[in-house]
Amino acid sequence: MTPGNDSFQNEFIRLAGGIAPKLGKEGQIVEVTKEEWIKFNPEVIYGCGDDRETAKKFFDRPGWKDVEAVQNNKIFYFPCDMACRASTHASYFVSWLSARIYEDEFFKEENQILKDHIFDSHLLDLELEYIKEARIAYSYIYDFLNKTLIIDFKEPLCIVSTLEGERSGIESVGNHYLPPPCWGIAHKPGLKRLEEKRYKVIGKSRDKTSFLGTGADMDNLSIKRRRFKEMEIYALVTAGVRSNALRMSKDEGKFYEPGTINIILLPNMELTSRAMVRAIISATEAKTAALQDMDIRSSYSARLHQATGTGTDNIIVVSGKGKHINKAGGHTKMGELIAKAVYDGVKEAVYNQNGLIRKRNVFQRLKERNIGVFSLFAKAKFDSPGEARALRGKLEEILLQSRYSSFITSSFALSDDYERGLITDLSAYDLWCENIAEEIAGGEIENMKNIIGDEGLPIVIHKALNALMNGIYYKEKTNEGR
Repeated sequence: MTPGNDSFQNEFIRLAGGIAPKLGKEGQIVEVTKEEWIKFNPEVIYGCGDDRETAKKFFDRPGWKDVEAVQNNKIFYFPCDMACRASTHASYFVSWLSARIYEDEFFKEENQILKDHIFDSHLLDLELEYIKEARIAYSYIYDFLNKTLIIDFKEPLCIVSTLEGERSGIESVGNHYLPPPCWGIAHKPGLKRLEEKRYKVIGKSRDKTSFLGTGADMDNLSIKRRRFKEMEIYALVTAGVRSNALRMSKDEGKFYEPGTINIILLPNMELTSRAMVRAIISATEAKTAALQDMDIRSSYSARLHQATGTGTDNIIVVSGKGKHINKAGGHTKMGELIAKAVYDGVKEAVYNQNGLIRKRNVFQRLKERNIGVFSLFAKAKFDSPGEARALRGKLEEILLQSRYSSFITSSFALSDDYERGLITDLSAYDLWCENIAEEIAGGEIENMKNIIGDEGLPIVIHKALNALMNGIYYKEKTNEGR
């Protein structure tokens, strides 16, 4: 399937400088035969993130795998909100698509329209004696808007960075936002060349600075300050968890995708090397606690696992100035302040970047586990397609009732504990599911049907959704018999 000749997607392709397929078929979605596919021979293929798994299987098939785009691995994925909808971000998506198609041309400086330079800055108020100035600088790099957090010190300090290790003589630290259209362009010359270009634009040198990089917008930066008597700490956090969140020890490390939780810690006292290294553990544990308390799911195994971080997280700990602190672990006040600042900072940054809060509705939380009401019924075992369509709306109505939405969200927590082996006996849960089904049906159900056809669902969630669908099914059957 692909968009038809008159679709907005094909208009996007043409505006980005691409050649859209002309199959002589009108409509938003049209079928493509293998012969049409081979004849057109696409040089570039793009889709939304939800297409990734299907594409892996599809492009292994004879004929479909033999076009230039597949052979040259020119298959790109974009957020569904942009690739699948004509939205207010249309022009941004067109520029992003163009940059992916023509990376080589965008990379050439002679093709740039805008000069690489800082054109604006926004000052930040960080009340620490050793900070000269803190700001977010707005610049153009590769013709796209970049944003850089820059923190300048009054004198050189020591830092520990999970990206660069321990360093001394550092005059500035920061965090650089590289926008999505630049990701492909910037990766062509390699990380070192990209750093050199960034430092040149912001007027810094690598030997005296330490910067992190992120795909999270710097305007979504969270700044948290925590204090106890004369001791205080700042945590500056950016976070994106949509495409790169994972659970360490469970998910496989394969490749890089933009995401990243970056944390910069600024104490008002001088941390020793030992304390700076220990602060990384305190901050990491707090970050993971925040993700788990928000039930952020792994991007790679969402149905089974909560995320512990993303695959590209980094932390910078600045030594600071003042009274010497030799410990920053969980039993110390410094460790406590670090953890509280990071915990609150991660939650706020995730909200700022991804719009996620702790209290999300059941439809959102199902979606985060790659479970959709439509897909459940597409694979459900009903007597006819018409019956499935009629009952789908009933399930949506049921899930709008707090009693049944709470039943499903309870199954999420129970499912995670069951998958971890903390719960082994589900007999009491089976009775709960049966009671819920009969409550919805309005009477006793002698034989619970296995309606759901999605074999990949965790067993606990499968039982919960199957209970709702049985209740709806038997209620409708009872109404039909009257």
